[in-house]
Amino acid sequence: MHDSKIVLIFGSAPDVTAIQHWDLSFFSSRIAINNAWQVTPDWNYLIFPEDFPVDRRPQLPVESHQQLITANEFVLHQNNYGGFIYAGGTMAFTAGYWALGALKPDVIAYVGCDMVYAADNGKSSHFYGSGTADPLRNDMTLQSLEAKSNRLMAFASKQNCAVLNMSALPESRLTFPRLRHSDLQHSLSHEKLLATQNQLFDLQKVSMALAAEKSLGYLVPSGRYWETIKSFDPVKLRLIDDIWIDTFKQIEFS
Repeated sequence: MHDSKIVLIFGSAPDVTAIQHWDLSFFSSRIAINNAWQVTPDWNYLIFPEDFPVDRRPQLPVESHQQLITANEFVLHQNNYGGFIYAGGTMAFTAGYWALGALKPDVIAYVGCDMVYAADNGKSSHFYGSGTADPLRNDMTLQSLEAKSNRLMAFASKQNCAVLNMSALPESRLTFPRLRHSDLQHSLSHEKLLATQNQLFDLQKVSMALAAEKSLGYLVPSGRYWETIKSFDPVKLRLIDDIWIDTFKQIEFS
């Protein structure tokens, strides 16, 4: 694994603080999403949307090994993978597609991006306390987080990239195979990870989903799909989601 390009993407779920105890030099690049840059100073990229408040961003200038990734950088890459309508308009997926396009990794490992939010049970929804459950907002591109997760994994497989979920939480909306951080470092090769992932998907269904997307033709080059949202049909998008849902099955590495 040491010869592989391994990217870490981390969000703001409560268990993301575990990375403070990891040797992050193992990862070729570390991508923080939104507020997650506050978890560790050892990040290379911070990716955030246009409406991310300025007062929540790191003070400029950032360190020489760090870079802020905004819509100016990620919209082009997102469009190369079909655009936000099909990929899902939330940063966990946007970060993944940007990484695929810009960094060309062998492995993408997620942590803190489970998109499961505590419901009035005294538990914090984010590592910093209570936050907005952005992926659960009323948005037709996010009708099925599982479908969007499967889609990202399919595009990663096309690039010979394995995608993993290293979360320790019992529940996740990500469908990526689960793997512990220690196992990623010491046990499995990129070839084995990719081979296991490739066994998950039905190529015929992947082709069906991509053909349905192409036929529908929903693409907003600016990335601001919400400005023309009324021109899109949520029922037709749900039908495509249904194909993506049936394309993969969840597994765990052993």
